[in-house]
Parts: sequence; C-alpha cells; structure tokens
Amino acid sequence: MKTEGRNAVLELLKTDKTVEKLLLERGAEGSLGRIFAMAREKGIRVQFVSREALDRESREKRHQGVIAFTTDYEYADLYDIFSEKESSLVILCDGIEDVHNLGSVIRVAECAGADGVVIPKVRGASVTEAVIRISAGAAEHMKVAKVASLNAAIETLKDRGYWVYALEAGGESIYDCDLRGKVALVVGGEDSGVKRLTRETCDKVLSLPLFGKVNSLNASVALGIAAYEVVRARLTKG
Repeated sequence: MKTEGRNAVLELLKTDKTVEKLLLERGAEGSLGRIFAMAREKGIRVQFVSREALDRESREKRHQGVIAFTTDYEYADLYDIFSEKESSLVILCDGIEDVHNLGSVIRVAECAGADGVVIPKVRGASVTEAVIRISAGAAEHMKVAKVASLNAAIETLKDRGYWVYALEAGGESIYDCDLRGKVALVVGGEDSGVKRLTRETCDKVLSLPLFGKVNSLNASVALGIAAYEVVRARLTKG
C-alpha cells in the first residue's frame, strides 16, 4: 500500500501504522526535511531517489517528492501470544533487520510449534510481502506481535511464568539447561547480537558450542538449533 504527498505522509507518520520504507526525492527541502526527521526517529528505512523514480511509482504523479509504503499485515497483540499451557515457546527478535533472517526466524518458529514471535517497532525488520514469501507462508500462520519495548515484553513474559533466555556467546551451554515448561528465546541482530540491556533483562544467557574458525552462526540457524532443543526437552520423558 502506498501513501503519497507531503501532508498525507506526515499524518501517516503520526500514527502507529507500520511504514516499511519512504522514498524521498534527492535534494528536496522544506517539509520533506521534517518527514525525514520523523522517519529516522521511528527507525523507518529511507531511500533517496530521483523525481523520475518517484514518477514511475506514482500513478498520477502527485507524490510531491515523497511516497510511503505501508504493510497490510495484521499484527497480534502481545497478550494474544501468551499461553496457559504447561509448555510454551515464544521467540523474540532483538534488532533483526534483514528480511531474509526475519522470514527464516518466523519459519523456524512455526515449524517448532512456537506460540508467537515478538519484534520491535523500531530498529528491526517488519513483516512484509518479502518476509512472508521467505517464511514459505509461515507468517500467515504465526502470531507476530510488534512492541514498543522488547525489554518490557520480556518482563511481561517473566511475570506470566516464562523463563527467558538470550542466545548469545559467553553464556551457559544450552545443553546444560532444562528447557521444559514455558520458554522464551531471544535472538539478536546480524551484527550486534542481543543488546546488553536485553541480556541483563533475560533470566540467563545460553550459548551454542562452536568448533570451527568462524565465531558465530547466522541468527536464524542459531535459533533453529535452540528451538529444537526446546522441542526435544518437551518430547523427552522424565
């Protein structure tokens, strides 16, 4: 879905609707500067393009130097994800910006039987058509909540009886942890990993042993291993 024109885009940015990206005309001034500032504050991706490129995107060429792209994806509420079951799995994404990784994370979560995925409103990828496609359609079946504060969501999960674990280097081996019951796994961004404050908010940091020369796994790969350790713990008797 596209929103065109300076006033229309300004009003859009005042709402809580998810804006995937903005196209801004190169060198434009005036109210476009305010639009750019608001977009940056909200963590929205901004791409500077020529007027010709904007004309190609606009049917009636009434863009006034700016076009916003929004998503039609319907996000769940955080409280829709909580489960009253004895066992539950929730995935939280801390700054995953690559749509391929987010799509893969959602696919892993759905295959592992997770009750939901939590993503931040800013500084993280949103559920777009590309994410849905990369997830092989899993995003259509998985509840995804978008929250203003990931750390506040973690505290809420803990209040609901979840043990929250950050997947990060330097922690306890995941193979030494009891992963039965209500579990939430936090997976970090491609470059920064799980942020320090987020790690401190979690109950524990869990790590996967690495035996090669590369010092980290792709976010979705690490999550896949960890999520299926939770599945294994559920299926193991005793």
